[in-house]
Amino acid sequence: METIRLAVIPGDGIGHEVVPGALKILERLAELHGGLKFEFEHYDYGCDYYLEHGEMMPEDGLEKLKESDAVFLGAVGDVNKVPDHISLWGLLIKIRREFQQEINVRPAKVFDGVRSPLGSPKDFDLVVVRENSEGEYSSVGGRMFHEEHEIAIQSSVFSKRATSQAMEYAFNLAGSRSGMVTSATKSNGIYHAMPFWDDVFKEVSMEYPEVSTTSEHIDALSASFVTRPERYDVVVASNLFGDILSDIGAGIMGSIGIAPSANLNINGKYPSMFEPVHGSAPDIVGRGLANPVGQIWTAKMLLDHFGYEDLGGRLLKAIEDTLREGIMTPDIGGNSSTEEVTASILERL
Repeated sequence: METIRLAVIPGDGIGHEVVPGALKILERLAELHGGLKFEFEHYDYGCDYYLEHGEMMPEDGLEKLKESDAVFLGAVGDVNKVPDHISLWGLLIKIRREFQQEINVRPAKVFDGVRSPLGSPKDFDLVVVRENSEGEYSSVGGRMFHEEHEIAIQSSVFSKRATSQAMEYAFNLAGSRSGMVTSATKSNGIYHAMPFWDDVFKEVSMEYPEVSTTSEHIDALSASFVTRPERYDVVVASNLFGDILSDIGAGIMGSIGIAPSANLNINGKYPSMFEPVHGSAPDIVGRGLANPVGQIWTAKMLLDHFGYEDLGGRLLKAIEDTLREGIMTPDIGGNSSTEEVTASILERL
């Protein structure tokens, strides 16, 4: 019997509405497997914690989370309570950086029955692999002077180690899929960092001759995500570009509410973290409108990460069958509640 210890952080807003159902689903799948068990340790870190304690998590918060096998996160942020730069950098980004979660993985695919703003797109099934630790989201820089003389300097940081690591992950992933990697670049406009990115991509691609490659500028690539998403398999991108592309991927699926993600530590020193993309959505809290699919699909990614691809595949099929039957929340064209969608997925398992 394998026991997976999860540090559970519902966080803010609808995180408290979608996480409980996802945990029930993980427990059900463990029961069906018979040789798997989950142990949940719950943490109340988030904006309400900040209002009470003046910090998003306690000083020893990371030490507590480090005792787990993975972190299962709901949502972080509520700008009505705490500024975003405090909530994100005090919890979500802090965990990513301190736990060396240097790879971010975000899939997007067509679900039968889900209304897409593209109308009836061709089948697409793509994954964005995002370098998750540096790039444009470096904290190097600062602000100085005041009033009309004030300036802000923000420096991007690209290391060969982290850049090649993200690309190697993308190539290995593509080898188990359709065998194509697209690099997101902007070397015609960003003078130093993106030509460096292109050089590393060419160098890494030489190690994977069986995988085909393309390199596209981020502006054209973003447009192509909307007009021809079926062209793509695995897309590797810097921190900023990957963030943008993965949200476009969520949008063309039909809603950011169904998009999952994984923040992966691949050196084995710290736990990885699994979270949906949708955020805390304070405008719909308590109304039963939150889409649970993003959190539940994230649970599928967690199962895959621990080697339970059979259970992950079973869960994805239950999600697909539920949506195909029209059991979905209003953001993707349905009239079902959070609880009704979750219950339908549980029933199909």
